[in-house]
Amino acid sequence: MPNRLANATSPYLLQHKDNPVDWWEWGPEAFAEAKERNVPILLSVGYAACHWCHVMAHESFEDQATADYLNAHFVSIKVDREERPDVDAVYMQATTAMTGQGGWPMTVVMDHEGAPFFAGTYLPDQPRHGSPSFTQVLQALSGAWVDRGDDVRRTAASVAEHLRKEASLPSYALTGERIDGAVATLAQEYDAMAGGFGGAPKFPPTMVLEFLRRYRGDSEQQARHMLARTVAAMAGSGMYDQVGGGFARYAVDRAWVVPHFEKMLYDNAQLLGLYARLGSELGDRIATETADFMLRELRTTEGGFASALDADSPAEPGGHAEEGLFYAWTPAQLAEALGPTDGAWAAELFNVTEDGTFEHGMSTLQLRHYPQDPADRDRLADVRRRLLAAREQRPRPARDDKVVAAWNGLAISGLVDAGRRLGRPDYIEAATGTAELLARLHLEDGRILRVSRDGVAGAHAGVLEDYGCVASGFLALAQATADPRWLRLATRLLDTALAGFAAPDGGFFDTSADAEVLVARPRDPGDNASPSGFSSLVHALVEAHALTGVGRYRDAAETALATVSVLADKAPRFAGWSLAAAVTMLDGPLEVAVVGPAGVERDALVAKALTLPGAVVVAADEASEDIPLLAGRTAVDGRPAAYVCRGFVCERPVTEPDGIG
Repeated sequence: MPNRLANATSPYLLQHKDNPVDWWEWGPEAFAEAKERNVPILLSVGYAACHWCHVMAHESFEDQATADYLNAHFVSIKVDREERPDVDAVYMQATTAMTGQGGWPMTVVMDHEGAPFFAGTYLPDQPRHGSPSFTQVLQALSGAWVDRGDDVRRTAASVAEHLRKEASLPSYALTGERIDGAVATLAQEYDAMAGGFGGAPKFPPTMVLEFLRRYRGDSEQQARHMLARTVAAMAGSGMYDQVGGGFARYAVDRAWVVPHFEKMLYDNAQLLGLYARLGSELGDRIATETADFMLRELRTTEGGFASALDADSPAEPGGHAEEGLFYAWTPAQLAEALGPTDGAWAAELFNVTEDGTFEHGMSTLQLRHYPQDPADRDRLADVRRRLLAAREQRPRPARDDKVVAAWNGLAISGLVDAGRRLGRPDYIEAATGTAELLARLHLEDGRILRVSRDGVAGAHAGVLEDYGCVASGFLALAQATADPRWLRLATRLLDTALAGFAAPDGGFFDTSADAEVLVARPRDPGDNASPSGFSSLVHALVEAHALTGVGRYRDAAETALATVSVLADKAPRFAGWSLAAAVTMLDGPLEVAVVGPAGVERDALVAKALTLPGAVVVAADEASEDIPLLAGRTAVDGRPAAYVCRGFVCERPVTEPDGIG
């Protein structure tokens, strides 16, 4: 018998609709039920592609005895962290404060006001390594609620007060000297053996890499080395899908051999843009393959992009799902798909061994040395095509097909970057289709709705990252197409964000002032797997100022960046996107208007302008008052001309690419 989640729109919640647990969605009805019954609330937060979420569901939430205990002693709420990032942020802060670590599934028990008194992540169904089972934890918490209610309420009130307390940090400008210091700190954390930063698990440090790409300072050579080594290591790793393109979420090991196989839109959208901006053979290849993967496997019927592909896939149709089976190979499987000769060649090239580099004697595919011989490259292309066809016969991982506004904004930006730099107008066309979907379905009177699915918008309000990422995507399209509609939509979103999300110190909250009141108002300027709402909005403000000349956008960005200076000093790995914006703002950004008839000459000017790190580059047939950077710009003697400006103060127009610098 399906539970209340049968009416949900979230694919993650729908995965739990047949659980015997009497789940509620987040909302006042669930809290009222808990208060009426005088039982605590169990909050379980996860997402559709989460491997350990699936494990806990199979072990506990599908178990009748566990469900019976939960139903009798708790009100249980299930939340999709991607649909409600505000709820996730508040209780993840509580989880890390109470346990020293976080992750998903997140398991929180709280009182009727939403104040937590227990927090954890995955809880096994059986006692392990001296830790209690999930059921034992539930029994202890229920007993404490009944027998030591005053102690529980005091603990919950103390945690809630901690969550509400805002740390007062000094604000100071991110000067060139401080940016040099951030590079030095990153160099100390850099993994010289394998690339990337820190040890296992190892995540793609996309925003930090873009900061290093833009950086020009005393440690520029070191920055270039860390960037080049890391992008090469990731591209050749098991984390990258060597057959179908696209990146998994992270590697479980230091050397990037074995990934956690889920593929997230936000990772691939960002990495697509990063590799396209490298301007190298490697970058062009990975960007093309990643864009093609996104269009082939994540594109929705409505023109948006699905959130993720699952880590797990069943060993056979209808069988129990296991992680990575869709992507890993044995030598025998390669030989079966390719024949003995090509199979042996592919096994050596992709480091597929008899012992296996993954599980069950299987190996992830790595391509540490891309062939240089043209004949071998042709052979590799043929092998990849045949393996992709063979893999299509395997049971596919599930797809979370909800459209998240922020991540689709990232996809627009990535596709525009790739389309402009690789000469692929089809990528820009796809980005335009995604933007049209967001404008039609997600925007209401200058405000954003967070998610949609199957062409129907959900009810949840957008958070700060939705405003910043979507505005940036629209601004990227305005530059690529010179269509002022995208500029108008972007600035309207920025105006809404500045009015509704501003904090007293010049930074930003993650939720609007009129959003649902939670136990604390979330605010986190640190980047994680995707840009924080803070850093994404700062980038959009900088780009909007470059296109419009409106000073309050730049002023807001500068004031905001000062509030994140301590984070950039102490933990630059979590401030990469803010640091990238700070580098651009030191003496720019460069504003480049290219005006004149379309063709080879204009393309050459645009291509050169796009090599300038952080430059805002708009190209059009003629001047336009609707995009102020284009106002008054004309061709020179009938030839396309580039106007290179800073703060709308421009150098003389040039007609040759070498004149842009």
